[in-house]
Amino acid sequence: MVKIRLQREGKKKAPFYHIVIADSRSPRDGKIIEQIGTYDPMTEPSTIVINKELLEKWIKNGAKPTETVKALIEKI
Repeated sequence: MVKIRLQREGKKKAPFYHIVIADSRSPRDGKIIEQIGTYDPMTEPSTIVINKELLEKWIKNGAKPTETVKALIEKI
């Protein structure tokens, strides 16, 4: 199953996330299919950038967003 989820980047105690399309069996920071956006929780307010065309394409093709990504999508 393909999931839309966060991939952690950044230093210790300074997280930065890529919003990616990945197989549900791959590790959190493992192999991805495509990167569709970014999330930076360290800025005030948090910065969320998502390519909506790619997001809609992958959801239409059956990708399921995780709970965290669902919450981020609702914020934009």
